[in-house]
Amino acid sequence: MKQLLFSFLLCCAVISVTAQKVPEFGKVEKAELEMTGCDFDKDAEAVVLFDQGEFYYEVNFGLERHVRIKILKDKGLERANVHIKYYHYGGEETVKGLTAQTYNLDAAGNVVATKVDKKVVFDKKLNTRYSETAFSFPEVKVGSVIEFKYRIEGADSRRWYFQQSIPVIKSRYIINFPNEVEMSVTPNCILPYKTTTERKSGREVQVYTMENVPALRDEAYISCDDDYLQSLQPRLIAINPFGRPRQSYVRTWPGIIKQLMEDEDFGVQLKKNIPRTKDLDSMLALLKTPYEKMTTIHAYVRKNMEWNKNDNIWALDGVKSAWKDKKGTSGEINLILVNLLKDAGLKAHPVLVSTKDNGRVNTFVAGFSQFNKVMAVVELDEKEYVLDAVEKYTPSKLIPPDVVASSGLVIEKIDTGEWGWHTLWNEGSTFYNTVFINGDVDPEGNLKGTADISSDGYARVKRAPFVADGKKAFIEKYFTSQNTGVKVDSLVFENEKTDSLPLVQKINFSQELAGSGDYKYFNLNLFSGLEKNPFIEDNRFSDIFFGYNQRIGVMASIGIPDNYQFEELPKNIRMIMPDTGIVFTRFLGLEENRLSVRIFLDFKKPVYSVEEYPEFQEFYKKLFDMLNEQFVVRKKS
Repeated sequence: MKQLLFSFLLCCAVISVTAQKVPEFGKVEKAELEMTGCDFDKDAEAVVLFDQGEFYYEVNFGLERHVRIKILKDKGLERANVHIKYYHYGGEETVKGLTAQTYNLDAAGNVVATKVDKKVVFDKKLNTRYSETAFSFPEVKVGSVIEFKYRIEGADSRRWYFQQSIPVIKSRYIINFPNEVEMSVTPNCILPYKTTTERKSGREVQVYTMENVPALRDEAYISCDDDYLQSLQPRLIAINPFGRPRQSYVRTWPGIIKQLMEDEDFGVQLKKNIPRTKDLDSMLALLKTPYEKMTTIHAYVRKNMEWNKNDNIWALDGVKSAWKDKKGTSGEINLILVNLLKDAGLKAHPVLVSTKDNGRVNTFVAGFSQFNKVMAVVELDEKEYVLDAVEKYTPSKLIPPDVVASSGLVIEKIDTGEWGWHTLWNEGSTFYNTVFINGDVDPEGNLKGTADISSDGYARVKRAPFVADGKKAFIEKYFTSQNTGVKVDSLVFENEKTDSLPLVQKINFSQELAGSGDYKYFNLNLFSGLEKNPFIEDNRFSDIFFGYNQRIGVMASIGIPDNYQFEELPKNIRMIMPDTGIVFTRFLGLEENRLSVRIFLDFKKPVYSVEEYPEFQEFYKKLFDMLNEQFVVRKKS
């Protein structure tokens, strides 16, 4: 593609957009170093003073970037570590012209610059396709300004982010191409931005600017920051050279699939005969149903293959080599899984996915670079099972949590009609966490008892990896750190080795109750995972992504001594979101000196849109008020 564009456009002059550029490199004002905060974000640990990128064509594609950042707090010092990722495969992209400096004020108030020594700039190969250039700024402290610029030669069209995890005062993106190049720019913005267009000497220069951009900070239950950051996505659509036919560069999914099926590192690997092992053959020989074969093969590959921490869709060293070494990338391990499933007579295919951390796929724009992982999909009895042999804790019946409620592209030969987009969702897949508490308030006013916590479905998947960290760490993570004043004396696990059963956690606990005079107070929102409201911010950029339906329950039986009595109890209540997506119920019963409480919370959908957030936040505020409502006991006169 780039060679063709070169032949068409070599004679075109490059037009400078100096009128649109930010301050020159090194021209730092004293006022920038005297800044102590960000006017529109008082909590900022650092602020981007400006970030300018120019996507251009000279004799090749290129991206030039110039960034200046002010460090405001100690936490902002991490901005001094820079990583520039690029696609090195086939020499496609290279990082050139890197220049970086730190600026400080000396005792006399003069601006002092300290250059980044090229000896501390490192190129690191991340995998066979991607590398990064990494460096750290010297002499950085609170108050410093850091600045760097570079260009990526051979850069293909890539997404531009106006927004970051720290505020940005000015972000500008320039697209500088001859008129013969037909580009499409897709904005992913809810904040306002400015756009201008200049036409000069066969060039169309488009400039996009956004100012005073607030930070996007760790919003609770966000699927992926990249999905919600204010951004632009440029794409090459076609070349319209004078006197020659228009050449389109828009790709299609059938074309992508055909390319993948013919690729030596993907489709060809599906035709390899993985050597069967005697122990696997002996296990399969005893099985009668396809479901048993599927779960056995899935478990076998999980147990016998070690992941090298590299996620991709490719079998770069070949599935046979990885099988022999018992170690490989996620692509190699899951393509091995597909091979073995097919060899056992099961209807299995590879499915390309984008994990939660990688962001959602745009199904309207064909390109395999959007995916970061391949898994196996198996069709049995009109049901689909999505299997990942790298992740060790999700049972075969559940869709892996890092892709549940997303879309996957099933890969198969086009003429079979078995390829296409599949929604990775199963209505029966739910997060279940149920707490059973049996306790008593002693004459000194302390609550002591036992609790059985049953975690099933995705609740089990979430907790199971932490069992291996030991009981002390597990108690701290799930019980004592989340429940003020609670002490756990013992913990016993049940079913920790059987992923088809709930993970049961049995604890003995005690809690010193708060009180005043003859009164003691307690609430029964214990060990539920709902001890703290994560939705307290009034503004939100992202949808709320739980990823699955949920059912959380707390059932408690609490006794008090004969010399105590309950004051007026909270009321039985049922509260429902306006769209009925969440239902909360609480039932209380009192018989002599024993209180019975049943609390249930049902989430009936996996995602709540950002437009629903005001209602959702208000519901959560009321929910936590009720979850934390106090039970009051008083000593009898």
